[in-house]
Amino acid sequence: MTETTTHLSTRVVRREAGPPTRQVAVDVAVVGAGIAGVSAALEAARLGLRVALIDSLPSLGGQAVHSIIGTFAGLFSNGSHGYQLTHLVADRLLHDLGQEGALFYRRGPLTTVILYDEVALSRWVDERIRETGMVVVLGAVLRGVERQGRRIQALELATRYGDVRIAATGFVDASGDAAVAWMAGLPCREPEGGPIYGTQMVVLEHVNEAAYPSREELANRVATRAHLYGLTRQDGFAFAFPGRGTALVNMTHMETPLDPIAMSHQALAGKAQADAAVRFLQAEFPQAFGQARVRAYGLPGIRQTRWIVGRHQLTADEVRQGVRFADAVARTAWPIELHDRPEGYRWEPFSEDHVHYVPWASMTPPEVDNLVAAGRCIDGDVLALSSVRVMGPCMAMGAAAAHGLSLAGSGSVHTLDIQALQRRLTDNLDRVD
Repeated sequence: MTETTTHLSTRVVRREAGPPTRQVAVDVAVVGAGIAGVSAALEAARLGLRVALIDSLPSLGGQAVHSIIGTFAGLFSNGSHGYQLTHLVADRLLHDLGQEGALFYRRGPLTTVILYDEVALSRWVDERIRETGMVVVLGAVLRGVERQGRRIQALELATRYGDVRIAATGFVDASGDAAVAWMAGLPCREPEGGPIYGTQMVVLEHVNEAAYPSREELANRVATRAHLYGLTRQDGFAFAFPGRGTALVNMTHMETPLDPIAMSHQALAGKAQADAAVRFLQAEFPQAFGQARVRAYGLPGIRQTRWIVGRHQLTADEVRQGVRFADAVARTAWPIELHDRPEGYRWEPFSEDHVHYVPWASMTPPEVDNLVAAGRCIDGDVLALSSVRVMGPCMAMGAAAAHGLSLAGSGSVHTLDIQALQRRLTDNLDRVD
């Protein structure tokens, strides 16, 4: 047999002084491909809108995938048999991952969380977004927002492959850090009096489930002996995923400053803390964790950094009272969960019949007509925001943003028909099955 040799040629290229910017025009541009942004993008696409989904990471999923948060929280009402509070995109997600055996429902006496396989979630997000044919721009840094009067016109993005300009009728800021609002020159809020701590999550494999300690036993040991291993946080958990020999570990606290040098340092410090947590588990519970090793380190998990100033600031008292606003668009029953000190956090749970709501006014900055925030950068006081930034209500807020922009069209998100919006979101506001 005669072998054929293929000769590949090359060409010499040189960067031009002013390379062309890639131009994209859509109906809705979503910045941030975490759970809120993915929910917004999928709902907008389902409504027939042309969508662009943008993220600074090179792949989709945001913190839900890359920080390995590992649990869907805030999806259910309180009590050991709570009902589902968020539907729409959440229904399809739970159905599909449940069919794969990639979920485990952990029902406590008050709150319910769902452990998930982050790899399965990642592929689910990838495929659902790919199926829509929407424009996806990954590895994109937002470096400018074009604004004329009360309307945002376009986003200016930089990627390693060249610049992109995305013009849109409406915009969703699901960046987590209010990046669109900040770059548009809108007022934003930041916490005063000290940082709100993030977490470095890890997944352990080769865990002996038969010897696993109870949550109470683990909590007591952490509280009394964590300091011996250099751990500043004296609480946290290590949840086993039954039948898999893996555990999700959340036992660290790290600052998450909005500074490039400081945040890069914290990313390294967080992994060192996670290693100390693993040493603690291996030494204190050798039968369960003696052979365990880290399967994956997440990216730094960020809770609260910067958020918008909306037409209404959700308050802790409104959360505690369960105020149902005239413009409510999302709900949850998750406790106030404020991580404002290195050694622990404030946990303020609610009764079984409690539900609290997110108003549309907390998602909409008053100085512009076509921007909606979704996720952890909506407007709330520090305590209130800590109760609505978890994944259940973030999915609901993403869906609300998509439907709100669909109804607003080229008009204003401040004057749309709120009752029409709520009719579209009735499953996320009224279902109790």
